[in-house]
Amino acid sequence: MSHTLTKITLPAVDGGEDRDLTIIGTAHISEESVKEVGSFIRENKPECVCIELDEGRLSSMENKEKWESLDIIKVLKEKKGFLLLANLVLASFQKKLGQDVGVAPGDEMREALNAAKETGSSVALVDRPIAVTLRRAWAKNSFWGKSKLLSVLVSSAFSKEEISKEEIEKLKNQNEMDSMMSELSSYLPKVKEVLIDERDRYLATKIFERKEKTSVAVLGAGHVPGVLKWLEALSKGEISPDVSDISTVPEGGIGGKILQWLIPLLIIALIGCGFLMKGGETSVDMLLSWLLWNGSLAAAGTVLALGNPLAVITSFVMAPIGTLNPFLAVGLFSGLVQAWIRKPRVKDMQSLSEDATSVKGFYRNRITHVLLVFFLSSLGGAIGNIISLPAMISKLF
Repeated sequence: MSHTLTKITLPAVDGGEDRDLTIIGTAHISEESVKEVGSFIRENKPECVCIELDEGRLSSMENKEKWESLDIIKVLKEKKGFLLLANLVLASFQKKLGQDVGVAPGDEMREALNAAKETGSSVALVDRPIAVTLRRAWAKNSFWGKSKLLSVLVSSAFSKEEISKEEIEKLKNQNEMDSMMSELSSYLPKVKEVLIDERDRYLATKIFERKEKTSVAVLGAGHVPGVLKWLEALSKGEISPDVSDISTVPEGGIGGKILQWLIPLLIIALIGCGFLMKGGETSVDMLLSWLLWNGSLAAAGTVLALGNPLAVITSFVMAPIGTLNPFLAVGLFSGLVQAWIRKPRVKDMQSLSEDATSVKGFYRNRITHVLLVFFLSSLGGAIGNIISLPAMISKLF
């Protein structure tokens, strides 16, 4: 039996017979994985094929024109700019790796779907929605964790390093995978918890709930050990099959809500102290210091994104408003202005996934360009706030 195949028996459901499950561990851009998945399903004709996909990703795979209906203005207004940016960066990273070895990301999942259709097997999508996963990864991270996550995403997406077919196949090797998981856990523990550990449990539970006598589960190799652990616990009745606690985005705690308003309150308090302790001239001086730091760095971020001059002015003017009201982000205003001035075209939507694989493409494509303006102006405004506080304090004392 191949080292990527694991066969186990699951207990009967509703008084029926025990169930046979085969797990195929794949590398998502492996040509060998595509061949193995297709041949195994066609030869064995399982009753059910469980696939590491959710409804959203399946729809994206099947809809070749999915980007043509994208409304970037709606995305920004619904506060989904960061989510779309993260999706694009992750997708571009996998696509670029796939180009190195001649395989498109998710080809083994497409092959599993095709083979299931040919053999008459039912299909079960057993992964958690990607939007929930990304939002949980973001919400559960500290400010420092979020910063590290962004740096990893950006550096991975635009890295020039190439990867060989042999290195891709190594990703299915358990020792190689253990090393990678250990490295991820030490650098980004919360990300590893959400992207790997929680999904291991979710995948295992959805697979365990299937009632078919014979099933095949097509999973990324990194999930196989964890899924096997959870399947064993479910089989023994040691855990509940309820995954509602990891199926939603956690609400921010009281600490996060306080922190959200902390900087605006500090700024107002410092200006007030300046007026009480040293008079109106000092408080005005402090106010101007904050406005210049906050607005200038937000504008600088827009300039770095090569935003339209009107978007730059918008960043400068709206940054203070975005600071004082955390429900509004400076990137929302600058991004909307950029999208209004340089409206995305159909060809931008058609080439979006391709353009997102390079820095040049990010600037060239009008959709990703809007996202750059949105992100860098927000980042600049946030840095400006952090720098302005000690500058204001120095004027007070």
